[in-house]
Amino acid sequence: MTVFAFYLFSLCTILGGLFTVISRNPVHSVLWLILAFLSSAGLFVLLGAEFVAMLLVIVYVGAVAVLFLFVVMMLDVDFAELRAGMAKYMPLALLIGVVILMQLGMAFGAWETSDLAAGQLSAPTPGDMQNTAALGVLIYDRYFLAFQLAGLILLVAMIGAIVLTLRHRQDVKRQNVLAQMWRDPAKAMELKDVKPGQGL
Repeated sequence: MTVFAFYLFSLCTILGGLFTVISRNPVHSVLWLILAFLSSAGLFVLLGAEFVAMLLVIVYVGAVAVLFLFVVMMLDVDFAELRAGMAKYMPLALLIGVVILMQLGMAFGAWETSDLAAGQLSAPTPGDMQNTAALGVLIYDRYFLAFQLAGLILLVAMIGAIVLTLRHRQDVKRQNVLAQMWRDPAKAMELKDVKPGQGL
């Protein structure tokens, strides 16, 4: 059953990644990407890394992929124009793809499994804890400061991205709270002397 699940998840991951790239409809591409993420999470469960699997489902499927889906569906993007511009770069992309495949072939051709790696995989976790508990102890005990610094760096990067991409359009009316609070009541209202039979 484990072998069958491994081949099933592997096939779904490969097909999901392939159809993500070659699908003509961007919404279908995002759905295939979600399938690839879920299948990868299944592979992580088979490896015993259930924390990474749940992280993949919650973060990538639940947040990133759904965000992609909403952005693709809500933005009015001319995909025909994008494909027309992409066609002229196709030869260069094919050349880069061939080079990457050759590098992967050379890497897997010289692949050897280390005895140390096999021993590390079969070694029990500290105190015979589960994978998630051992990872939590490692992050929040031994590398607590590094973990907090990584979160701070991500926060600064998020704020920087918001500041760099924030644009104020001049043709959009916005509420200016300070201008409302500091207004002069004497200038806020003006009396008009309207004569009978005439308009303003």
